[in-house]
Amino acid sequence: MPDSGKTLALFLPLILAACSTTPLPPEPVINVVSTPPVEEVVEIPDEPGKSSFRITIAAVGDMMLGTDYPENHLPDDDGVSFLAELTPILSAADLTFGNLEGVLVDGGEPGKKCSNPDTCYLFRSPTRYAEHFRDAGFDVLSLANNHARDFGEEGRTSTMEAIAAAGMLHSGREGDFASLERKGLRIAVLAYAVTKNSNLLLDYELAERTVREHAASHDIVIVSFHGGAEGQDATHLAFDEEEYYGEPRGDVVRFSRMVVDAGADLVIGHGPHVVRGMETYKGRLIAYSLGNFATYYGISVAGIKGLAPVLITTLDGEGRFIEGKIISTVQLRPAGPSIDETARALKLIRKLSGEDFDQRSLRFLPSGHIEPIDAVSN
Repeated sequence: MPDSGKTLALFLPLILAACSTTPLPPEPVINVVSTPPVEEVVEIPDEPGKSSFRITIAAVGDMMLGTDYPENHLPDDDGVSFLAELTPILSAADLTFGNLEGVLVDGGEPGKKCSNPDTCYLFRSPTRYAEHFRDAGFDVLSLANNHARDFGEEGRTSTMEAIAAAGMLHSGREGDFASLERKGLRIAVLAYAVTKNSNLLLDYELAERTVREHAASHDIVIVSFHGGAEGQDATHLAFDEEEYYGEPRGDVVRFSRMVVDAGADLVIGHGPHVVRGMETYKGRLIAYSLGNFATYYGISVAGIKGLAPVLITTLDGEGRFIEGKIISTVQLRPAGPSIDETARALKLIRKLSGEDFDQRSLRFLPSGHIEPIDAVSN
């Protein structure tokens, strides 16, 4: 039998060694440096340049829907349907403009005396006729012409009030300019004429300064003028000062190019009662006369005097002319303006544009579309 004492003596050192606690080496100290979180950089895309914007503008020439002075020569249906055929076209544009010949006033006496009745006409339409223009799609009307004061400044004031009450804007009286916004673009419309108390076409220096001021605060500036000689023989541009029965009518080419130099983006002429040619100048469209568009009584629509376009232009957000279209119309009384399937206004404007400008800047397509030559060649 083994000696238990020896056995215990033998294993006791091992047991004690197993039961003893050996201290662990200290854990290494790790210095943690606090790093601020990295902010995520979010790139904000640049705003699209306004050159990518597009806006359509419809423009027509002279309008006078009937007069009740000195006799009643208003349309049978009181003018309700006079603009009906062209309303879908006019109302489809982003902005629609026309020149209002005469006044909108209920009653009153003429403000001008006629020394020669054969060359002097007075036009007075009821104030309710402003609604006909609004319902046809018009946004801005020019009151800068030789008939805007037929019933004095009181008559023009009445016209301005009637237009405003119908929800439209106006320009024409000295210092009166229209400003509005369409499709994120700020637009100014400045109407000029050669007549008293109007924004004066003949004061070239003032007109230039005024256009420049508006160009500084607007994306697009539209300039309208009522100038140039009148009549069937006035289709060609004079490239000089013009007159009509001894009255100065301005150098409309000088005026138009000058306002473009000052910042105008579209120039719309009227006054000769016939159409004239068109050109592009520094990428801007100039239409030198849009003729008689809607004149019920008192303004001759015989022959070429009854031909007129609805001019549709597309501009970019910086005012450059992108493309256009001429919709030819004709007046056959007692009806209002009607679409001319033979496109005589287009053909006449194309012919005059080619004859008056040695270097053609526009291409007129049989469809009525207009393209700047630069765009066609690129």
